[in-house]
Amino acid sequence: MRTGKYLLFVFISFITASCSITNRGDKFITYVDTRVGTDASITKSAGVFGKAKEDFGQTLPAVLEPNGMNFWTAQTQDTERKCKAPYYYRDSIIQGFRNSHWIVGGCTQDYGSMTLMPLFGKIVCQPEMRGSRFSHDNEIATSAYYSTYLKDYNINVEMTGRSRSAIFRFTYDKAGDGYLVVNPNSDEGEGYIEIDTINREIRGYNPVHRIYQGWGESAGFNGYFIISYDKEITGFGTFKDDSIYYNNTTISNKENIGAFIRFKTDKQERIIIKVSSSFTDMDGARKNLISEIPHNDFENTRRELTEIWENQLGKISVETNSSEDKDKFYGALYRASFLPRTFNDVDGRYPSFAKGSPILQLPKGENYYEDYSMWDTYRALHPLLNIISTKKSGEMMQSLVMKYEQGGWLPIFPCWNSYTAAMIGDHSISVLADAYCKGIRNFDTEKAYEAMRKNAFTSPAYFDEYKDGMGRRALKSYMKYGYIPLEDSVNEAFHTNEQVSRTLEYAYDDFALAQLAKALNKSDDYKKLIERAKNYKNVISPITGYAQGRYADGSFLEKDNAFSFTRFITEGAPCHYTWYVPQDVYGLMKSMGGKDKYYEKLDSMFTQRRYWHGNEPCHQVAYMFNYAGTPWRTQKEVKNIMESEYLNKPGGLSGNDDAGQMSAWYIFSAIGFYPVCPASPYYIIGTPTFDKTVVKLENGKEFVIWANNVSKENIYIQSATLNGKVYDKNYISHDDIMNGGELKFEMGAEPNKEWASKPSSCPPDLMEE
Repeated sequence: MRTGKYLLFVFISFITASCSITNRGDKFITYVDTRVGTDASITKSAGVFGKAKEDFGQTLPAVLEPNGMNFWTAQTQDTERKCKAPYYYRDSIIQGFRNSHWIVGGCTQDYGSMTLMPLFGKIVCQPEMRGSRFSHDNEIATSAYYSTYLKDYNINVEMTGRSRSAIFRFTYDKAGDGYLVVNPNSDEGEGYIEIDTINREIRGYNPVHRIYQGWGESAGFNGYFIISYDKEITGFGTFKDDSIYYNNTTISNKENIGAFIRFKTDKQERIIIKVSSSFTDMDGARKNLISEIPHNDFENTRRELTEIWENQLGKISVETNSSEDKDKFYGALYRASFLPRTFNDVDGRYPSFAKGSPILQLPKGENYYEDYSMWDTYRALHPLLNIISTKKSGEMMQSLVMKYEQGGWLPIFPCWNSYTAAMIGDHSISVLADAYCKGIRNFDTEKAYEAMRKNAFTSPAYFDEYKDGMGRRALKSYMKYGYIPLEDSVNEAFHTNEQVSRTLEYAYDDFALAQLAKALNKSDDYKKLIERAKNYKNVISPITGYAQGRYADGSFLEKDNAFSFTRFITEGAPCHYTWYVPQDVYGLMKSMGGKDKYYEKLDSMFTQRRYWHGNEPCHQVAYMFNYAGTPWRTQKEVKNIMESEYLNKPGGLSGNDDAGQMSAWYIFSAIGFYPVCPASPYYIIGTPTFDKTVVKLENGKEFVIWANNVSKENIYIQSATLNGKVYDKNYISHDDIMNGGELKFEMGAEPNKEWASKPSSCPPDLMEE
């Protein structure tokens, strides 16, 4: 039974966190439920194409700073194994609270983490045995504060923090013996933990290991942690499995190990615990804690983190009578604020890329970023940062350049500070080119170009380097044939085969690099690359107009497979990937047999339920009606996706959120436009959701989007003006946004098929600019 005093405490905490429903508009953070995406999908397309684990959003109810080092989260699953997130809404037992580095929204792995758990009455060490029942009804889950009640121990847990550090407040309902148990979380049995009773610290580390290329090998660095306590203790020890070693201070290099302390509690006593981490060393963890949380004032840290999130969420302010739409929007902006993560300590030190050592030093005030889920995030997440967080985006680009300098190759999919070649394409090229195209200059563009060009034109001289994840997969085949033939099974990759998808993505990457070559006056490279950007034509069947596998002799695979999953397509069917020609949509029309055939196929994606929003290859498809002069169809289909594939519920995402890409799609679409082709200066107009949207830019200007008469029914654009002048284009430019101004739409319930439908109103032909 909970006491009346405790119920009052929960009520006060809830009011403080939520500011009450009537006052929610005062705080952006009150519109964020961090548990969205933590349960199996219940959206319209759930299960139509996806597979078991991909039907979860794989998100976290985390306390964090935007793009911070650590994600502090409740833990319901005890493992760092691939595809197992720390928390799932369906679970009813909390095992502890984790300092997580989970690559949020994906099917990867956690790394370098640790978990702590408060107990009462008796010591139970292993996570699955010591877990406590909890109720979602008593859970407060915001990005700056998390609270829950551990029923089996009568302990209320509160958590807040900063980028590298966290502070916990445990309130014990009863007097008696309290415990704090800590696990270093090494699945490989290589962790270390020690108790320092003099300095009142529990310290340890968890070695990091690679997956994909170099699977199981050491990444060359550890996740170090320090737990600081002020409470006088009455006992301590270490453990392995169910064996407890009282008064022992150190244990290491075994599975299922940890340490604990025991202390006396008074009824309703509050105990403060502080935690910090580092990827460099123990000294780094200590400096991080001293710098970020030098006190024991829980509420002060909570206020600091709340203010940080108000600034982050307030970069885009929206006005609407629909609280549901507002909830979905700010929840999406929260999920789009996880990755890439800060990787350096407060003093600027970080482990070097691909090796871990030596420890390197950043210039004062700069940050080094890691965990780029690049196959996903180049599409919308990084373009979003290029609008709302330009300085941070430039630092992320410089981090990619530094990885090239330290490792010798521009990474394809850099995670856990290592090469991976986890997914296909070469999209570090895309994000670097897009940043430059969008006016971002706080990174070494010449060195970036050097790195990008090396990836595009050369392969590693040594097979061991290629096998380790350096260089484009199957580049030699791509350059020899102009496509990757079916005979090349692309063995040195986590995703083998997928030849047609690789060809399509490389053609786009070549376009992106061509734009930077042009901007830097590298005309010879530009000519070669813009020609290679047409290589997509080599895998579009002249018979069916769909993407199709092709042999080295030039013949196409003779098989009716346009609507079936195939080995030469990445995570989808040819009908999904055929549309992946964002750089040359008009050329794709010709390859399909003309605009009518293009429209017919595009229409069938929706009328025949072939569209799959739960994975990225389809994300631009709904916007491609604009190129055919039918923007009203884009408006219809985009609105349908927003309504059916995004719900403000734990199962409200239609697939893995993939490091925020799924959420970034929603953010752009709710505003009213989308970056179909990053590394170009254009956004394709869809349909605005809000009465008023204000995008606050770092240059001090504001871009305001008005949607007069917009509602659930009034989704169609009737007319538009840009800065007071009639606007009849179904796209806008990046300069239109960054120069500030007003874009106004008049909305209605029936489509205006004349608005922005002329050829001159459609997006420019990027291959002819």
